[in-house]
Amino acid sequence: MKKNQIDHDQLFKELLETFFVEFMQLFFPEAYQAIDFTHLKFLQQEVFTDVTAKEKHIVDILVETRVKEEPGLILVHVEPQAYVQKDFNERMFIYFSRLYEKHRRKILPIAVFTYDQVRDEPDTFEQGFAFLDVLRFCFYKLELKKLSWREYINLDNPVAAALLSKMGFPEKEKIRVKLEFLRLLTRLKLDPARLELITGFFETYLKLNQKEEEQLSQELGKINQKETDLIMQITTSWHEKGKIEGKIEGKIEGKIEKAREAICKFMAKRFGVDSGETMQKIKQIPALEILDSLMEELFATNTQEEARAIIDRYIARALQ
Repeated sequence: MKKNQIDHDQLFKELLETFFVEFMQLFFPEAYQAIDFTHLKFLQQEVFTDVTAKEKHIVDILVETRVKEEPGLILVHVEPQAYVQKDFNERMFIYFSRLYEKHRRKILPIAVFTYDQVRDEPDTFEQGFAFLDVLRFCFYKLELKKLSWREYINLDNPVAAALLSKMGFPEKEKIRVKLEFLRLLTRLKLDPARLELITGFFETYLKLNQKEEEQLSQELGKINQKETDLIMQITTSWHEKGKIEGKIEGKIEGKIEKAREAICKFMAKRFGVDSGETMQKIKQIPALEILDSLMEELFATNTQEEARAIIDRYIARALQ
């Protein structure tokens, strides 16, 4: 991950935790019909060692709920995947196994592929022999780039609105996608905080240049005046370029800075390493998830050499 790259996992975590019910309703209607959403609890982050990658993994989205007319609780594990990863289906099985080992509950696994490449990701992992089928692990998958944005513009669903920016559309349709997003916002009638989350998410992934913004204004002039007025009311606060984007990025950057400061304090107190030296190094790590994972490993170290080696490994990973 390059410096200043978007923290995709954090953006998707905020979106899906805020609109989890709408997410399930939109993309997994059978599961939505079966789940009792009156019991919904987001569990704290799970951290476990990924043996295939020799690193720690953080499960950000883990939901405790129940199935209608069935005893006991279940877990829903949602794994956003922002980049192509070899043998990801095997990793999903490993994550499932670790969660089941700890919680001993039924688990519904969901993978959300958010990267821009169009691929055919497997949704199963199998092991066996010619004489015995040992394992067939299945999970829900959502490949956003394969979705046609036009199929979602008439659905009054906040998750659909946000994810229009990650769906499949040619470059020439960018302005049209933004226009339909704005029209969809007028129908959702969200409170200011949720509206800011949706618009901030959308504009992180779909940005218009000045010329395109001018073309968008021309397109707005062609639709119903009442609808245009509603759009203008909603978007007044973020017509100034970068205002919402700055708020969203600022919030995430604040969390990243706190994580870096915690690592510096730990290195200084445990090993006497100069905080400025540590900060200079870990500034190369832009993602909150990677910093959190680094912190977990550092807390288990016993020597300065071991800690420095771990930091160097995480920097190399971040710069890949």
